[in-house]
Amino acid sequence: MTLIKKQVDKVCYLTFNRPTVFNSFNRELALALQSALDEAEKDENVRCIVLTGEGKAFCAGQDLAEATDPNGPALENIVRDHYNPIVERLRKIEKPIIAAVNGVAAGAGANIALACDIVLASEAASFIQAFSKIGLIPDSGGTFMLPRLVGWQKASALMMTGEKVSAVDAEKMNMIYKALPVATFQEEVEKMATMLSNMPTKGLGLTKKALNLSFTNDFTAQADVERVLQTEAGQTEDFKEGTTAFLEKRMPVFKGK
Repeated sequence: MTLIKKQVDKVCYLTFNRPTVFNSFNRELALALQSALDEAEKDENVRCIVLTGEGKAFCAGQDLAEATDPNGPALENIVRDHYNPIVERLRKIEKPIIAAVNGVAAGAGANIALACDIVLASEAASFIQAFSKIGLIPDSGGTFMLPRLVGWQKASALMMTGEKVSAVDAEKMNMIYKALPVATFQEEVEKMATMLSNMPTKGLGLTKKALNLSFTNDFTAQADVERVLQTEAGQTEDFKEGTTAFLEKRMPVFKGK
């Protein structure tokens, strides 16, 4: 089983499970992740998704044994059929998605993490745009996401040099949200996931939609997006619950509806 799926309350944990090859992607894992993301998107009982890795690594990117196998999928097929559908799902699913980077995240593994809404990394983790080391270009949305996170110059240098970035440095350069101590990493991930799953997740999903649209809109168009989505948010049960709870001076109970 290349992917472990576990649900705890309203949180769906998806764990890459190829630890002997640092959770590198092959076709089986890529398709399993796509299917699991589809299931989590449709499941009303899932209100937050967490991606993480089994063992010492988060994900070392593409399994090169598969990529160089004459009988295996061509690079074009790998990018088109494996990685592009994954990162597109991560951005389009209107539920919060956390990348819990427990160890090295290299190549496609790094960029899949960066496509998530919130990246939490263990201080033992690192991020590497490893593509240049074997004559390839960054994929899995990396050339789109990384420059927007760290700036053009930094992204260009990291992609061309393949320099390893520690989790602590990744936080400093705004590549990720937080680097967490190894000893409390799992606890902090679970705490964040639980908190998000109990929030008004319909509104969080609309926030994600607005952020996605901001990538290509000008200011006026984005302001109009905010008007439309705010109107939609204002019609949710969670908005009614939130305002009622505020007026009644009690804690709200959100349902993600």
